[in-house]
Amino acid sequence: MFVRNRMSKDPVNVTPETSIDDALALLKVHKIRRLPVEESGKLVGIITDKDLMRVMPSDATTLSKFEINDLLAKIKIRDIMAKSVISVNEGAPIEEAALLMSRNHISGLPVISNDGAIVGVITETDIFDAFVDIMDLEEGKVRLTLEVDDKIGVVKDIATIFTETGNNIDSFVTCPKTGGKYDIIIRGNFEDVDGLTNKLTEHGYTVIQASHIGH
Repeated sequence: MFVRNRMSKDPVNVTPETSIDDALALLKVHKIRRLPVEESGKLVGIITDKDLMRVMPSDATTLSKFEINDLLAKIKIRDIMAKSVISVNEGAPIEEAALLMSRNHISGLPVISNDGAIVGVITETDIFDAFVDIMDLEEGKVRLTLEVDDKIGVVKDIATIFTETGNNIDSFVTCPKTGGKYDIIIRGNFEDVDGLTNKLTEHGYTVIQASHIGH
């Protein structure tokens, strides 16, 4: 799954010459929290709702409404935008976007094409939705969690057990743990969960949990 499959396309943009008032209006109308800044077809910055609120006059200001409006009209996006923008290419795997957000403690990324044009925005909500789909959580299938040793052949051996017991694996995720161990999370429509669990145990695998998640 790639970023282009999950991003919001044709995002609302501003230019460096956009006024603060206009940018705030765009955020409100479109119910968004960030605006990529575009110039000559390229991504040159980003502005967020927090950036805009930081330059707004305090409620305790002694300025008149006319003076406030005049002041805001003079401030342009170029004056307050972040120029060092963390972005992701539209062809990047979805997990690369998730890693960038996690490492940089941000909730969204502008998406660019190979030539640097803004083609979308991907947010933490898009990542969460992708995770739900990857794990097929809406279908309410059985979730088995196994603890295994980190060694060659484990995945093949487990797949063989499922095949021999007539069970189809719909999703298979590995999660590293300390001490040379892995948790393997397997989801599918398993009719005889107890029989499958016993078979895995017979082959030396520790079944930590067997449960239904979803419907």
